[in-house]
Amino acid sequence: MSAKGATFSGSTLISSKQAHKMSRSRLLVCASEDEAAEETPISLDINQIMSYLPHRYPFLLVDKVTELVPGKYAIGVKNVTVNDNFFPGHFPQRPIMPGVLMVEAMAQTGGMILLNPSEDGEGTNDEFFFGGVDKCKFRRVVIPGDVLTMKVTLTKLNKRFGMAKMQGKAYVGDELAAEAELTLVLTGNKV
Repeated sequence: MSAKGATFSGSTLISSKQAHKMSRSRLLVCASEDEAAEETPISLDINQIMSYLPHRYPFLLVDKVTELVPGKYAIGVKNVTVNDNFFPGHFPQRPIMPGVLMVEAMAQTGGMILLNPSEDGEGTNDEFFFGGVDKCKFRRVVIPGDVLTMKVTLTKLNKRFGMAKMQGKAYVGDELAAEAELTLVLTGNKV
């Protein structure tokens, strides 16, 4: 999975002092609880998501982001339809969303946590790739007509090595469908 920056027009999400600190690495760092100000989550429509993520049909697996607090968490939504391109082969007699695509949808949602939408419209130009999955469990099948909600939280960010650890959970309604610990890696390459 990779992510690249784009223009975002919205309210100021970071202070000018924080923006100055981040201008070197362009990575958001989770603020310590002492200095954490209450941040208002933002939402993104499909056009804004496509301006951040390079994924396109058939591999863009996030239709909207209902909540995003950069550097902390994101909640994304995938509307699962019978028209999704993987259902004819998985499986014709009983369409089931592949588990690996549920994990990819969580990773795409998680990639947006590391972006830097700010007042000046600058995001990160660094690429992020999906680096690993740990403790992955599938709890329920996902079928056409389901709405998959991915809740991803940044648990650890190591700026020095360009590694981010995240906890991801995917739900259908209130039922847990999949969960995993995700690792995203900053490549250091400019797009």
